[in-house]
Amino acid sequence: MPSERMTLRIILNQIDTMLLKGFEERRFHPEGKMSDGVAALPVYKSGLRLYCLRMSDSVLIVGNGGVKDTKTYEEDEDLNGYVISLQKLDALLKADIKNGLVRIEKTEIVGIDDKEYDL
Repeated sequence: MPSERMTLRIILNQIDTMLLKGFEERRFHPEGKMSDGVAALPVYKSGLRLYCLRMSDSVLIVGNGGVKDTKTYEEDEDLNGYVISLQKLDALLKADIKNGLVRIEKTEIVGIDDKEYDL
């Protein structure tokens, strides 16, 4: 199993690569429900998961994470909480996008600066 420092380096290298090439769907493991954008950036062999909300190939909201040492994230109270929070944020963002209050333009979410979401 990689050390914590090595694991952090792996995550940072993956994010650096994605900043250059995009947040392609293939780089993430789907989590949550099929209808939401919650995904995990897995660090294999360490069990570490970084949960994110993948809005597009150009926009990624990084959430929280931890070591997944259970079969599913639902079995771990902390990991389940992180995923649920991202699912709530996803639903709120999608509603605001549908209502024209927020929009995704290229590499940013426009109209979100003054928003507060209760998760």
